[in-house]
Amino acid sequence: MSSSPVRVTVIGECVADAFTDAALSGPGELALRVHPGGGPANTAVALARLGTPVAFRARLADDVFGRLFRAQLAGSGVDLSGCVAAAEPSTLAVAEVDAEGRASFSFHAEGTADWQWTEAELGSAPAGPVCVHTGSLALVRDPGGAAIEAYLARAAAGATVSIDPNVRPLLVDPAVYRARLPRWCERADILRLSADDLVHLYPETGVEAVCDRFHAAGVPLVVVTLGAQGALASLNGERIAVPARRVEVVDTVGAGDAFTAGLLHRLDEQGVLGGRLDGLTVPAVAEACRFAAGVAALTCAVPGPNPPWADRL
Repeated sequence: MSSSPVRVTVIGECVADAFTDAALSGPGELALRVHPGGGPANTAVALARLGTPVAFRARLADDVFGRLFRAQLAGSGVDLSGCVAAAEPSTLAVAEVDAEGRASFSFHAEGTADWQWTEAELGSAPAGPVCVHTGSLALVRDPGGAAIEAYLARAAAGATVSIDPNVRPLLVDPAVYRARLPRWCERADILRLSADDLVHLYPETGVEAVCDRFHAAGVPLVVVTLGAQGALASLNGERIAVPARRVEVVDTVGAGDAFTAGLLHRLDEQGVLGGRLDGLTVPAVAEACRFAAGVAALTCAVPGPNPPWADRL
């Protein structure tokens, strides 16, 4: 764990990502290879490995998966002092990876630790961090989602708020995300979505029109990651196209989370986090997105959500 003051607080879930392993499977059995995952946890790990002092707020079970999560997070340098020891079990996601490295997940998530936040557990937002990042299922599943929203309202007074919706239609109807997005946009300074998110949320609306929708709702910086086509960033309506980095793809698990971490890391280095991004410029966004694309590419080059350390960049 870094001894430097925390710059970014990440709130959300840890998920055990289980992948089938054909080499170890035999007749009548299926072997699984388990990686610690979950969008917010992946983002916290990537931030720490890049060198950003980061604290993770999660509800961690004391089971085999919870111990795996703690080892991964602490071993990457993430501050876990704000985590809650949860009585409920960990969340499990079983992944199938297609020929292009894209994963689809089936979730085992009912009654698990990640969604049970209370406002008392989260407490008041500390004054130190310049950014609070959240999103994914923890922000949209009850009862914990409402507690996280209340925390964001407190944090927004002094920190930049970053949100990644990370839509999971198998667990939560996209209509629920659409209903809550206006509230999130009132708090968010950065909204990072994937092309798949937009298909689930607004299937008949173009990417640029969706960016304008979010700007009108109050979000200064919207970034849409487009897989092999790179990313489109929009700063108050000014667009920046960023190409993807070429890489031999093993799988794309955690690539979007790594992109978010790279973006926040670089924006912090630029000194623009800590408010509503009033000093942010289009060239600075372009540079931060190019850096983020490199972090995402290296994550795609290895199995599972395993973002790179700074010395690999």
